[in-house]
Amino acid sequence: MNISLEQITVRQVNGVSALKEGELHAFDVYTILDLLEYFPFRYEDYRLRSLIEVKDGEKITVQAKIVGLPVLQRYGKKSRLTCKMMVDDWMVTATWFNRHYLKEQLTSGREIILTGKWDQRRSQMTVLDSEFPDKGTQRSGSLQPVYSVGGNITQGWMRKTIGKALDQYGEMIPEILPQEIMRRYKLVSRKQAIRHLHQPGDIEEGKQARRRMVYEELFLFQLKLQAYRNINRKRNSGIVHTTDNATIREFVRSLPFELTNAQKQVELEILKDMREPYSMNRLLQGDVGSGKTVIAAIALFATVRSGHQGALMVPTEILAEQHMRSLQRMFEPFDITVGMLTSSVTGRKRKDLLASLQMGMIDILVGTHALIQDEVYFRSLGVVVTDEQHRFGVNQRSILRRKGFDPDVLTMTATPIPRTLAITAFGDMDVSTIAERPKGRKPISTYWVKHNMMDRVKGFIAREIDQGRQAYLICPLIEESDKLDVQNAIDLYIQMDQDFPNYKVGLLHGRMSAAEKEETMRHFYSNDIQLLVSTTVVEVGVDVPNATLMIIMDADRFGLSQLHQLRGRVGRGEHASFCILIADPKSENGQERMRAMTETEDGFEVSRRDLEIRGPGEFFGTKQSGLPEFKVADMMSDYEVLEIARVDAVKLVSNEFFWTSPEYAALRDYLERQQVFQGELMD
Repeated sequence: MNISLEQITVRQVNGVSALKEGELHAFDVYTILDLLEYFPFRYEDYRLRSLIEVKDGEKITVQAKIVGLPVLQRYGKKSRLTCKMMVDDWMVTATWFNRHYLKEQLTSGREIILTGKWDQRRSQMTVLDSEFPDKGTQRSGSLQPVYSVGGNITQGWMRKTIGKALDQYGEMIPEILPQEIMRRYKLVSRKQAIRHLHQPGDIEEGKQARRRMVYEELFLFQLKLQAYRNINRKRNSGIVHTTDNATIREFVRSLPFELTNAQKQVELEILKDMREPYSMNRLLQGDVGSGKTVIAAIALFATVRSGHQGALMVPTEILAEQHMRSLQRMFEPFDITVGMLTSSVTGRKRKDLLASLQMGMIDILVGTHALIQDEVYFRSLGVVVTDEQHRFGVNQRSILRRKGFDPDVLTMTATPIPRTLAITAFGDMDVSTIAERPKGRKPISTYWVKHNMMDRVKGFIAREIDQGRQAYLICPLIEESDKLDVQNAIDLYIQMDQDFPNYKVGLLHGRMSAAEKEETMRHFYSNDIQLLVSTTVVEVGVDVPNATLMIIMDADRFGLSQLHQLRGRVGRGEHASFCILIADPKSENGQERMRAMTETEDGFEVSRRDLEIRGPGEFFGTKQSGLPEFKVADMMSDYEVLEIARVDAVKLVSNEFFWTSPEYAALRDYLERQQVFQGELMD
């Protein structure tokens, strides 16, 4: 029997003790395969260079000859060691900090390899790493991988252990890509790619290894989505919703506002899907406040009028309450019952609610992830809507879907993603976009000011609160950090509390329990708190129509999309709203981001500018996107490969020979392992 690398534990690598095995578990490394696929996130360049080609301040590795006597100075427990060297034809002073033990080894005439920061003006090098060729060198002349490590696991140990794993098991790495794809794109083998990602002989070798693994990751991702979509379409086991257009029109006419053209278009797309025999899987993306909730309400209305029930899952309790209230208002004239289930609904009330749901007396259930608990049964679940889908794991969403027999699924997100990327990234979903603001929504005036204008900003806060309004004050960190000189929430809260003795100032941050956060937001919602000092936990969700002022400290520390999400927390009521960015950005990028925010309010334009300014690699912080994470690939910078992979995957799964030919057996096994055929974990 062939044993696979997924079945062998890391304990089998020479030198991995039981203790080290436990420490590797913290990095999600359990098997040999996990270890071999624990890729470095960058490389240290230890290749020898000449001082002639080096810029001032650059980090370099050079070979030198010791020509002077080492001088050691001590400052309490700290020390500074300097020694004269010849590098090529230059006399250079090498400086080590806190490495006093090297003094004895720095003997005149001895060769040494130095890695450090070059100060051209002083002909000086601050040494970070050094080794002696006569002892046999380890690093010089090579590219060394840098891994995410911590605790008792050091870079050196990780490099050595992965090296041993490659020596012991490298030959057992199986190929998964079909030969025709490898030939078409001239890809190196999986075996080679994994080895060269950990131990690149040179830059080109590393590039080819990355190129292969990027394609593989994106191709397997797309294959999974397309196979699932293919199977789902063939099943034809979805619910056919029969609500006619006249009934829908009656509901839409009852709303106190008119739908925008974009909303009408999206409504048509969703209703068309709901009438098909396969189950809908659609992503609805729209900017903050573009009116996605109304579209969700139309889908929920259509399912109830077809004799089924609907579920709406949101990330927080306060958001659930808000949605429940607005759905109750909309559905009141139509005799549709809306219930709410969160963790704070307990005892008798909970029992009655669950019984009513099971008997079909509740038409629509709004709730948090309490909706996916075992004791929740629907009589006939017809449509599932999830709001801010990236806040829920795939498993949580699929459990909710399994509460019915292939119900239609509508997923909503307020992170505007360029449409073409959304279609590719969510390959198993159809994508609908609302790129138009509802009529009557007031624009939010955005200003960028420097820190030295804080007194004027405080005057502005006082003016808004005195008129009965409320304000948010956002800052990036919870408590002091040595690394970042940033206003932190706790200090800022104390300061504001002193500056505004007549107002109630509240504090909200990520270290508070869910109950404490809910409590604070409730007080803010009911105007018991006038000024809320918060970290970015306020980013998603709650509608406080009376809040008209959003102030963001150190705004240059946030990504553009995140700033845009934060700004969207105001401008939800009838009064004029403002967003003030306080920042002294040093970099051109930081300044460009501040300008972009003051120039546009359109989320899709913001996301386009973000991509332009930041470059593809770091566009999506995990916080603000529902995009999948990869080990090597980056969905933005490798977007073209993602497109190619999607086309390849679509072609394959729609071809009969893919499902039968031995050449694709490895890919079919992969889909089997991913449980695509049960449709269990796919969303």
